[in-house]
Amino acid sequence: MKTTVSTLKKQKENGDKITMLTCYDYSMAKLMDAAGIEILLIGDSLGNTMLGYENTLPVTMEDMIAHTAAVSRGAKNAFVLADMPFMSYQTSVYDAVLNAGRLMKEGHAHGVKLEGGARVCPQIEAIVAADIPVCAHIGLTPQSINAFGGFKVQGKSEEAARQLVEDAKKVEAAGASMLVMECVPAKLAEIITKTVSIPTIGIGAGAGCDGQVLVNQDMLGMFDDFTPKFVKHFANVGEIMKQAFADYSAEVKAGTFPAQEHTYAISDEVIDKLY
Repeated sequence: MKTTVSTLKKQKENGDKITMLTCYDYSMAKLMDAAGIEILLIGDSLGNTMLGYENTLPVTMEDMIAHTAAVSRGAKNAFVLADMPFMSYQTSVYDAVLNAGRLMKEGHAHGVKLEGGARVCPQIEAIVAADIPVCAHIGLTPQSINAFGGFKVQGKSEEAARQLVEDAKKVEAAGASMLVMECVPAKLAEIITKTVSIPTIGIGAGAGCDGQVLVNQDMLGMFDDFTPKFVKHFANVGEIMKQAFADYSAEVKAGTFPAQEHTYAISDEVIDKLY
C-alpha cells in the first residue's frame, strides 16, 4: 500500500512504529521499498556519505533534486521525503516555497524536511499552504553545526528541554505533518511524542518516538568516518563489499576472471576469414 501522510498519522494513532532510512539512489530505493521501509529520506547527509564533504553545508539544491529524482524512480510504495539544503529556506519565505516546489516538481518528492523549530514556522506555514507536506526537524540540526559548536545532545537543561517542547508544538501548529528529533534525551523525546498529534521520528532520541531513522551507510557498516552513539550496525556490508572488491581484483590479475561462462562465442569460420 502506498505510504502517505494520512497512513503515517494512522500508524501513530494505532501504535504501529514507522520506519525511515536515508536513501540516495535508484538501486537502493528499490531494495528498501521491497523491504517495506515506509519513508525514504533523501537526506542532505549525502554531503558526507556520497559526496565526501566534511558536513552538510555545501550540499546544493541541484544535488538534492538529482538524488531525490533517482530515489523517486525506485520507490513504488514508500513516501519520498527530501531534505531542504542549507540556505534553501533560511533566506526568505519566498525562497522556501520556491525550493520546496522544485523538490516536488523536479525531484518528484512527496514531501520536504527542513531544520529548526519556531524560527522556521513562517516557512512551514507557507510551504504547507502550497499543498506540500512538511517534516520538521528539531534537536541536533546538522546545518547549525557551527552555531552549536559541534555534534552535541540537545535539550539537557530545563530551559533547553522546555524550548524543544515548545518548538514541537509550534511546528505542529504551523502545519508540519511529522517531526524528526535528533540527539534528544529519550525521556524528553517520549514526552514530546505524547504531546503532539503528528508522528515523531527519532534518531538518537530513544524508542519512545513513533518511528526511527538511520543513515543507511551507518546501519550497514559502510561509513566509518564518524559513528554516533545511536548507530547500530544491522549488517557489516562494508566489510563484505571490501572483500568482494579485493576478490575481483585478485581474479582479474590472476587471469581467472572472466572465465569461459562469462564470455560470448563466435563461429571459428568467421574468425578464420579474418586472417
